[in-house]
Amino acid sequence: MDKKSKYCKESIISKAQSLWKDIMKEEPWEQVIQNVEYRPAEVRGAIGNRTTVTEFVLLGLSEACELQMLIFLGLLLTYLLTLLGNLLIMVITLMNRRLHTPMYYFLHNFAVLEIWFTSVIFPKVLTNILTGYKTVSLPGCFLQSFLYFFLGTTEFFLLAVTSFDRYVAICNPLRYATIMSQRVCVQLVLCSWMTGFLLIIVPSFLVLQQPFCGPNIINHFFCDNFPLLELICADTTLIELLGFVIANISLLGTLSVTATYYGHILHTILHIPLNKEKQKAFSTCSSHIIVMFLFYGSCIVMYIRSGKSDQKEDRNKVVALLNTVVAPMLNPFIYTLKKKQVKQVFREQVRKLLL
Repeated sequence: MDKKSKYCKESIISKAQSLWKDIMKEEPWEQVIQNVEYRPAEVRGAIGNRTTVTEFVLLGLSEACELQMLIFLGLLLTYLLTLLGNLLIMVITLMNRRLHTPMYYFLHNFAVLEIWFTSVIFPKVLTNILTGYKTVSLPGCFLQSFLYFFLGTTEFFLLAVTSFDRYVAICNPLRYATIMSQRVCVQLVLCSWMTGFLLIIVPSFLVLQQPFCGPNIINHFFCDNFPLLELICADTTLIELLGFVIANISLLGTLSVTATYYGHILHTILHIPLNKEKQKAFSTCSSHIIVMFLFYGSCIVMYIRSGKSDQKEDRNKVVALLNTVVAPMLNPFIYTLKKKQVKQVFREQVRKLLL
């Protein structure tokens, strides 16, 4: 039997499910202990104590063996493109003084955040697919979940800050330099990071204190909030309520602010007399709005909803790809790399390297 067939027929997932099924049938504990000896170490660690789970099993995007390599190559390609695009933005905005403006300062921070955001998830996902072992430790799962929501929430506030910057630049161009001073820009960025951290640290700490007593299977490709809460062996009403409130503040709150600014921007654009300038401004704003729609829309579908089911969890895995794969990959090209000024700076830097 080759390695692929062995992985398909004797996966950790099926063994974990079988083990917990034995436990739920209340078979003699001595018999369960004997069965553990023939099961993987990852699963044995999860049942060494009836009230303790030490590792989780991530089901991933698909359990179909024939799709694993296709999924791996697709995720690897998008991850590398995301890293390349955002690293390019960081280098260009740092090296050229012409790009030392408020807008590119925000986009530089946005690029840093996107690299962290995708790196929290995809190295682990790619490793699990490549090795065939889909386990993640309990502390590793908590850390991934915290960083995912911390960075994602920070991104909402940075998007609102970026929309405010564009609003001042287009609607109040004469006061732009006064309003968007260096001090104000630094304060806005620091507030975005601090707000994201403070909103997420409390619910993450509460989840960390909860007991996990099995099963240990997460129907997702990373440690998302709802699949994790379903494994807690205690009342999660308070945590779910707190999470719902925070999701409304971070998602709908920043969305309303961002939409208001872009509404004013579009209104101003429509009153621009020159068709060429109007078309240029509208093209920039429309691409920004598309990315916002993908990012906000996917998160609203995933986190501002009621009820739980396997069908919804499977749907959420697909929707999660929009804000963890598609949006981070598109952001560098839509927000920065398509701009004429950035293209010019990039060409100049390439010439310097070649000459």
